[in-house]
Amino acid sequence: MLRIITDFDGPIIDVSERYYRVYEYCLQKIRRPGQQVRELSKAEFWQMKRSRVPEKQIGVISGLDEAQAQEFSQLRKQTVHTQPYFEYDTLAHGAVETLSKVQSAGIDLVVMTMRRERELDYAFKKYDLGRFFPETRCYCLSNDYIKTRDTDDKPLLMARAIRELPPAINTWMVGDTEADIISAKKQGIKVIAVECGIRDRAQQELYHPDLIVKDFSSAVNSLLEQSLQPIS
Repeated sequence: MLRIITDFDGPIIDVSERYYRVYEYCLQKIRRPGQQVRELSKAEFWQMKRSRVPEKQIGVISGLDEAQAQEFSQLRKQTVHTQPYFEYDTLAHGAVETLSKVQSAGIDLVVMTMRRERELDYAFKKYDLGRFFPETRCYCLSNDYIKTRDTDDKPLLMARAIRELPPAINTWMVGDTEADIISAKKQGIKVIAVECGIRDRAQQELYHPDLIVKDFSSAVNSLLEQSLQPIS
């Protein structure tokens, strides 16, 4: 049996607009009255996020001083995962069609995300995605979970999933961040990185995924092709 464990934000949901709107809000909130700032375009901002330019540095590049940039960074962390801004998320290109293809192929599909239960449920209801993921195949954070770092929290979620899920002959992780790659590797699971999320190829290559592809659709097509190849 082929099992795909997929991240949610990145492969399935495009978060770029949410992150950019939060950037705009925080910049305007922290700037002093009359202070000249340079608001980055969405393309400039997203390129910086994908190449892991620190939040504080993005603030400085945008015209804030050091103290303001620190405040900007803290405000962004407090704001980016709040409910008003989740409305700006959109479906990643081809995500629903790919999920349907996975379902039709009889692949065991698991979602694993750093979203909290209410945040995942919101997106499931908004985009009718719950039909692809039964409750026993959803791994997310509880609403009262105290986050540390994704690279620490996600491996714990992966370890729990491996304990609870029935055995599978062939398991792959699909994700866009270092947390996805680290989580998979700690459990000896092969991993495909997708370039459509919050990390660029150069950042992903630092963590040595088994494969890097354009998007979720490309990842699934690659796995389906592999599964059809005769065993030598």
